[in-house]
Amino acid sequence: MAEKTIQFEVKRQSSPDADAVWEKFEVTWKPGMNVISAMMEIAANPVNTNGQETTPIAYDSNCLEEICGSCAMVINGKARMACSTLVDKLEQPIRVQPLTKFPVVRDLAVDRSVLFENLKAVKAWVPVDGTYDLGSGPRVFPQQQEVAYPLSNCISCCCCMEVCPQFNDATGFVGAATIAQVKLFNAHPSGKVLKEERLRALAGDGGVQECGFAQNCIQACPKQLPLTEAISDITRDVTLQVARDFLRA
Repeated sequence: MAEKTIQFEVKRQSSPDADAVWEKFEVTWKPGMNVISAMMEIAANPVNTNGQETTPIAYDSNCLEEICGSCAMVINGKARMACSTLVDKLEQPIRVQPLTKFPVVRDLAVDRSVLFENLKAVKAWVPVDGTYDLGSGPRVFPQQQEVAYPLSNCISCCCCMEVCPQFNDATGFVGAATIAQVKLFNAHPSGKVLKEERLRALAGDGGVQECGFAQNCIQACPKQLPLTEAISDITRDVTLQVARDFLRA
């Protein structure tokens, strides 16, 4: 009995400036196989369907359990996590390509530093001096925890940014993930020290006003974060902050 195989078409690019090409591969099917394990098989034995030996596929991955967010790719036209996408649930040939809104480093690996620059711009951290013992932290009540916990599950995969029609060079929109983290840190008893600075950052270019409420982000988010709720709440807070700043001037 012939072995069952899976057909893949992978979009490849040897360098940021090189032309992209599609290359076909065939992988022996295994029970429970996901896309990232298939990419591992191809990288370990880089021979295409023409029998030609080629270079190993470059891609990002780490945890293999939808925690790190690094293996986000466009699979059959949809932004997904390669580690949690099972080949049995996909139409063949399975077409795999890098995220389209980020600079390609090589093959399926892209540069997602724009997300981390956006997080730095809104100061998405809790400002605590860890050089000495501060004692017990402030109490966070269960009601606050219920709001914060879903937002803390963001894995920085950038799927929400990939599917957002407003995330492009023309708008400079920071994207849903960054706005959700502003809500998370503004709700933290220690993090809210920087609340006004974060809101002012989102009142500027690329801020909340660029969101068109297409709501693609909540469909693409692998962790099902309440992104549109966060955007609505932060838009209200930004509006109030702008009004307060105007009255203080």
